[in-house]
Amino acid sequence: MFDGVHLGHQAVIETATQSAHASTGVCGVLTFWPHPSRLFNPSDPVMMIMPPDIKAGALGGHDVDYIIEQPFDMGFASIEAIDLVAYLKRCLPSLSSIHVGSNWRFGSKRLGDIPMLVELGRKAGVHVIHVERVNYDGEPISSTRIRKHLTVGEMEEANALLGDIYFSVAEAEGGKQLGTKMGFPTLNLPWSAELKPPFGVYCVEVEGLVGGVVVRKKGVANFGVRPTVEVTDIPVLEVHLLEDCPFTTGDPLKVRWYKFLRSEMKFDGVESLKMQINKDVRSARSYWKL
Repeated sequence: MFDGVHLGHQAVIETATQSAHASTGVCGVLTFWPHPSRLFNPSDPVMMIMPPDIKAGALGGHDVDYIIEQPFDMGFASIEAIDLVAYLKRCLPSLSSIHVGSNWRFGSKRLGDIPMLVELGRKAGVHVIHVERVNYDGEPISSTRIRKHLTVGEMEEANALLGDIYFSVAEAEGGKQLGTKMGFPTLNLPWSAELKPPFGVYCVEVEGLVGGVVVRKKGVANFGVRPTVEVTDIPVLEVHLLEDCPFTTGDPLKVRWYKFLRSEMKFDGVESLKMQINKDVRSARSYWKL
């Protein structure tokens, strides 16, 4: 799936890009959508860290020449392990090498393993390179491990495994100026994801284009349904910048999530909420050393 494009994924991709460059070839990533759990366990599917478009952008940042997004349907899932390399070779006649993680399983019922893949590759004239899993704090990095951190707001731990900063992308929308009226103007970014970090307050960095130049500004954000002032059906990401705001309504913005400060709470009134926002701003300024 390459969900998250974490350090383990990056290690596999790097071997493929190096091989492609050495042989004047091209490197492609084969990924799937949807996750197999949507097919086999639809009542309790795995929630994805990244939607396909964001994943494609992340993969493109690692020297990947092209991406094949294979629909994961029953037809593809039923391909026997022993037939997979031949299937790939038919689809990609110039296939030279396959690069995978050492724990990769494939084929119907996940019966294929690395020794089988090596043997199938040998018969088809395709090199197989398997990369040992990358560890962090003594345990293998995995998308599952990252999901566990994200769902409880452990952003720093998740970011360490991702090898990057977790981010969201949304277009700034006009709001009711509730934050401005309280003295804390915000960028309103309607955003949701399959796998949601917990509702609450975060230290963030906002990136956007201003006059064709990439600009980054530090801020503090609330992600949630605003239980004190106006409960929303769809979670909203509201960012108060701690520096001058060069962004405006309609701007597509990337928000990097660095640290979880506290859970979203319902206060007994606007004044109590303002007092807490003041505390959150001070905490964020301390984190950013502003």
